[in-house]
Amino acid sequence: MLSLRELVKWLTEHLLKMKSKTIKFRDPVVENVVDKFVSRSDVGFKKYGQSMHNERITKQKDLAGYLNDIQEELMDAILYIQAAREELADETIVEANKASFRPPHPSDAENILSVNSPLPGEELEYGSPV
Repeated sequence: MLSLRELVKWLTEHLLKMKSKTIKFRDPVVENVVDKFVSRSDVGFKKYGQSMHNERITKQKDLAGYLNDIQEELMDAILYIQAAREELADETIVEANKASFRPPHPSDAENILSVNSPLPGEELEYGSPV
């Protein structure tokens, strides 16, 4: 475990490396995407303990490694697209079923009740379902 002095030193070094920038956004969509990039970078730094820039300049990953990462991410993206399409199809089916459902009209009650009733001339046996 780090001592308080070591922790302060580590934080100071890392905070000094961080750049700060003020950006005025004219488009909130762009601002949201930039916020997500920064957040994603924070997640990566927390997980791997370094920035992608540091990974690159220290040659911890070569071009083949980056191309492999890209391929894997794109494969995941295709799976997400397929899952989203299936979800949309499921929702469409549910909505179509809701739209086509018509509750029975009270005048249909005689027809509904007579489904299990005996035909004219037939007698209902004791214990038979109605």
